[in-house]
Amino acid sequence: MRLFQGLRWLVTARRHPSALLLAVQLLGILLYPTMEQAPGGRALFGAFGIVVLLLAVWVVKRSPALGWVAWCLAMPAVLLSVLAAVSGQLVLAALSQALESLLYFYAAGALTAYMLEDHEVTRDELFAAGATFTLLAWAFAFAFSVCQIVYPGSFVAATETLQRTWMELLYLSFSLLSGVGLSDVVPVRPHARALVMIEQFAGVMYLALVVSRLIGLANLRRPPRGR
Repeated sequence: MRLFQGLRWLVTARRHPSALLLAVQLLGILLYPTMEQAPGGRALFGAFGIVVLLLAVWVVKRSPALGWVAWCLAMPAVLLSVLAAVSGQLVLAALSQALESLLYFYAAGALTAYMLEDHEVTRDELFAAGATFTLLAWAFAFAFSVCQIVYPGSFVAATETLQRTWMELLYLSFSLLSGVGLSDVVPVRPHARALVMIEQFAGVMYLALVVSRLIGLANLRRPPRGR
């Protein structure tokens, strides 16, 4: 019975890879605070990041985008991430996070193309809408992290530390992308403010173009009442 349930779960995951990616990223939001406080938090964070990267590559392969581009971004990112964790060099960490940011942007673009390639709204495309949002949030959070490595003091908060934590940057990214703006992290340097403005624009355009189109197509498929 357990074997049958496991096989059924695998079949469902293969049919809806966007749902699996979305679930893992939402799980990451809950686990990141614990990872940051754990003694081996950096290693756990790196291992979890590799899982998300591999899932992002898998999702890209299901879309019209080119899978080899995703691999060319993912493999160096993983290698540089490991080297940065071992050596502690900020340059390697910045390069790794820059590649991860590019991969997430590419994966978000691939999922967007996947959702817009036809006039049908499937269940996986609905999950892809959520996964694309989280991919964009991750992409900008990594971009913020690179920005504060290159330009220390780019973001300020209630705490007196110079560098913002990953959870703070991810929280800022989600608040900007959703248009809520409820964040105690503030960009103060020009490059940081430029990234923030780009994310605000991306969030508005994503809701206006992609999400509204999916809702419109879903309503077109719904039969009129009374028939």
